[in-house]
Amino acid sequence: MAKLQAKTKENPKLMQKTLADGRQSLYLEYYMGYNKVIDEVTGKEHIKHIRSKEYLGLYLLPNPRTPEERQKNKETLALAAEIRIDKEKVLVARRYDKAAPVKQKINFLEFFDAYVKNYKKKDIRMMEGCLRRFRGFLAESYPSMQTNIKPDQMTKEMMIKFVDYLQQHSFGEGARGFFQRFKKVIKYAIDQDILLKNPCTGVPCVVDDTALRKDVLSLEEIAQLANTPYQNMDVRRAFLFCLYAGLRYCDVVDLKYSNVDYANKTIRFDQNKTTGHSTHSIVTIPLSNTLLKLIGERPEKDGPIFTLPSHTGCLKALRIWVARAGIEKHITWHCARHSFAVNLLGECHTDIKTVASLLGHSGLKHTEKYTRAVDSLKEKAVNALPELVI
Repeated sequence: MAKLQAKTKENPKLMQKTLADGRQSLYLEYYMGYNKVIDEVTGKEHIKHIRSKEYLGLYLLPNPRTPEERQKNKETLALAAEIRIDKEKVLVARRYDKAAPVKQKINFLEFFDAYVKNYKKKDIRMMEGCLRRFRGFLAESYPSMQTNIKPDQMTKEMMIKFVDYLQQHSFGEGARGFFQRFKKVIKYAIDQDILLKNPCTGVPCVVDDTALRKDVLSLEEIAQLANTPYQNMDVRRAFLFCLYAGLRYCDVVDLKYSNVDYANKTIRFDQNKTTGHSTHSIVTIPLSNTLLKLIGERPEKDGPIFTLPSHTGCLKALRIWVARAGIEKHITWHCARHSFAVNLLGECHTDIKTVASLLGHSGLKHTEKYTRAVDSLKEKAVNALPELVI
């Protein structure tokens, strides 16, 4: 049998099929192409046409007797005919590499907003931030489109400018994170036939040595912070725990006493960011005496180790606490993870494989950026020495 002579679905026909109960089921039939088939007995070649069916879930009543039944069948047929016409328009538009007429009128911003509102994954804050970034970009670079942008206006040139905007307005890996979320929305728009081509294809978002740009706390500054009182003890305990264990906010907030093996002095948990996507998602960390003190004794009933406010509330508390400690750095919750890695590699001279294992990295690629951060800190320390007049 030869390879299928493929065609796109075109010219759908409205067809009917009689069901066991007498109703007529309405469906669309598409011509898909043909196969050249060789008869095994005669050796002759003949053509086998390939068709596809799409059932509409619409039915005609058998032998309509009343005016109401005849009117209902008439309306059902009209609806099916309208669907057939719309399908044909979509297929014709796709044949000529254009969005369907009805979808050409869609406001992509409204589509994006609806996508975010229905988004249920844990990176919802990043997705919301991505939408804000895109609105800000349009307001700055395409003011005529800041409230209404059509799918056919989403070009590769625009995406290149959007990446430039993200890199100028984001810290650390933020630009890449936002662009990754944006591409998820674009992919969904393609799945919904709102976009026929991906305007992000071939548009890179390169982030320079992000760890070098993010502030970290030295061991002396961590001690300085630990000696500074703060009224919310859970925020204080949780952030110090992250500084000594390298956890993200999304992981520390979910920790429970059942994660702790008191006998073997370890804590085991599944990383929210990589769960279901990596074999290194589950991490086991040995607990030092400092970490055990921060956890405290096991209560009678299992529950969260740290009862924390929202991420925004934690950031606000952290800013106040850091300022009160006299530390003049821009410290976010994620800085604890960076500080943990940099201090292990630099001050404690820990090998990179061990650090990668403690951070739950699947390889050394993500951990290597911290070695560059250590080199940068060394260079900064040497350059801070007063210059000699020779």
